[in-house]
Amino acid sequence: MSSDGESLRCGGISSRGGIPRLCCAVLGLTFAALTALAGPVAPPSPGKLYHGFYFGGIGTDTHDPTEHDVTPQDVERYEETVGTKAAWIYFSDNWFESRKFPEAICSWIRQLGKIPYVRLMLRSDVDQLHGEKFFSLDKIIAGDFDDDLRAWARRAKDFGTPLLIEWGTEPNGKWFSWNGKWNGGVKVGPAKYITAYRRIVALMRAEGADNLQWIWHVNWLDEPEQKWNSFENYFPG
Repeated sequence: MSSDGESLRCGGISSRGGIPRLCCAVLGLTFAALTALAGPVAPPSPGKLYHGFYFGGIGTDTHDPTEHDVTPQDVERYEETVGTKAAWIYFSDNWFESRKFPEAICSWIRQLGKIPYVRLMLRSDVDQLHGEKFFSLDKIIAGDFDDDLRAWARRAKDFGTPLLIEWGTEPNGKWFSWNGKWNGGVKVGPAKYITAYRRIVALMRAEGADNLQWIWHVNWLDEPEQKWNSFENYFPG
């Protein structure tokens, strides 16, 4: 890692074992581009990227109360520890708390000169290893949350500067309710995920939220370890 905060490229595949879970993705940008662009982030320098971190994953296997509570103090401590600046800050936007665009946290991240990286979490709680009854894939596909998603996208557009975003984190892991295990299994599970993913992206793009850069985030290990649940089967295109 160089002194200017650039590091060698690393994959957008995460591990569930690290505590805390500090992750990096295949993304590159310059700090100058942060305030200058209204669209997606700029491409990386050849062979390099600016790194960021995720402060979650400090809870138990079934409950993580910290993943949406990152603070400016957390950022300061992280940067002091690693000796370089982070370019993006990753946090969960849990819809059981609010369906509104998380403007407050995105704003202070931007004020620090960094890119907000939003983990869009349509779920009823942070507990894991169960299906989702309210924010289910079937309801997303049926359009039950279209109005909320459009409103979220409009606020994201109004935010005006680049945002990194993902939905359906680690779809090949049974701990999350959008995994195929909870949505019809081998025959329809991954296909439902893809349909829901594409719908969310299409809705937000239709609102003109061109400053959103979509990221597909899978886990390094498929659980369950079965061919139908391979992460490749969830690729939304």
